[in-house]
Amino acid sequence: MKIEKTTKIGDLLEEYPDKAEILLEAGMHCLGCPASQAETLEEACMVHGIDVDEIIEKLNK
Repeated sequence: MKIEKTTKIGDLLEEYPDKAEILLEAGMHCLGCPASQAETLEEACMVHGIDVDEIIEKLNK
């Protein structure tokens, strides 16, 4: 699965639980919140003021 802006946080963490560390380090500390599971990566980055393209690059390494 390639991680994209439209990838839902819940799907990402289900497929790649080890990627949570990257999101936490970037400042997304709400990964356990039920609402965050339905958010896209782009939506979550917007809320937290994080550069989505930079995160996608790290997540797809």
